[in-house]
Amino acid sequence: MNQTDKKGKTNIILFASPPLNFCTSALYSLLLYDMNRMYVKKYLVMFIGLFTFTMLPLSYPSAADFVEWLAVLKAEAMAKGISEATLETAFAKVQPIQRIIKLDRNQPEFKKDYWSYIKMTVTESRIKKARRLLIKHRLLLEDIKNRYGVQPRFLVAIWGMETNFGTHPGNFPVIASLATLAYDTRRSIFFRAELLNALKILDEGHIDVSDMQGSWAGAMGQLQFMPSTFINFAVDADKDGRKDIWHSLPDVFASAANYLSKYNWQGNRTWGREVRLPLNFNRKLVGLETKKPLSEWQNLGIRRLTGRNLPEVDIDASLILPSGSNGPAFLVYRNYRAIYRWNPSHLYTLAVCRLSDRLVE
Repeated sequence: MNQTDKKGKTNIILFASPPLNFCTSALYSLLLYDMNRMYVKKYLVMFIGLFTFTMLPLSYPSAADFVEWLAVLKAEAMAKGISEATLETAFAKVQPIQRIIKLDRNQPEFKKDYWSYIKMTVTESRIKKARRLLIKHRLLLEDIKNRYGVQPRFLVAIWGMETNFGTHPGNFPVIASLATLAYDTRRSIFFRAELLNALKILDEGHIDVSDMQGSWAGAMGQLQFMPSTFINFAVDADKDGRKDIWHSLPDVFASAANYLSKYNWQGNRTWGREVRLPLNFNRKLVGLETKKPLSEWQNLGIRRLTGRNLPEVDIDASLILPSGSNGPAFLVYRNYRAIYRWNPSHLYTLAVCRLSDRLVE
């Protein structure tokens, strides 16, 4: 936009991002400084390149290219046995969602330590609600325990951590979300496979496409299962012909228990405990890759938080320090590893375990 000042000179006002203004102004100044110098050509090339780069937006999919890509995807899905009717219903009016591209590009770096994360997630209100729901669904949860060997308190804790007991399962359309991420080039192989799995779930009639809601990354239902996890572990516990982790609590709890049981859950054990380390402890022993019997950890000087000896039970454990040397230390057992497989984050896993402990105090 041009604007004339009081002296009749024309000023150029640039409506652009700060980097764009900087590049333009710098280039302009160099040209004014000495148009006859040879090195201006070098700077001109450099700034034109930088100028062009700053003008590049996020690479949102074009409608025409997406239609072509979708046609190939549909052909692949049909070759895998997905019906044409399912494909037509699933992709009716589906377009890439630009907000999902932004979310995927701008995920915040996670820097919370153990104590701040526990304070944020294992709140008194969540504990109270979990205790009420544990009582309310006691008969169902006990039935699930008898079938899969997973204690009710762990199922309720996972449910609470994943979707706040089913109240926040996400409201993104799963097919459109996965199609957007599969078409995008950043992680296309992973999300293309998940999209094909989601189409299989629809084709088998477990959920209607309008009810297939989840997170922007395609995690679904009250357990936030990815489609591949659903296919491998979801259970039709209420025997209605559908594996419904969106609406059916029997299916929700049984699917979670089935997942944990497949990763060697021990129904007669807990998850682990916080411990006290001796001075100058060998930090090379920290990590899930190192497993030792509790008796060996005892001999290495590790004690309960109270200072008492470790339990005299035959169980292997690993030592973890979720916040480094200055934070708490935990000896964790096989059940901890099963939850860690669910979500490979020590902070998440410890939050589930801590919440489960509060339900039996």
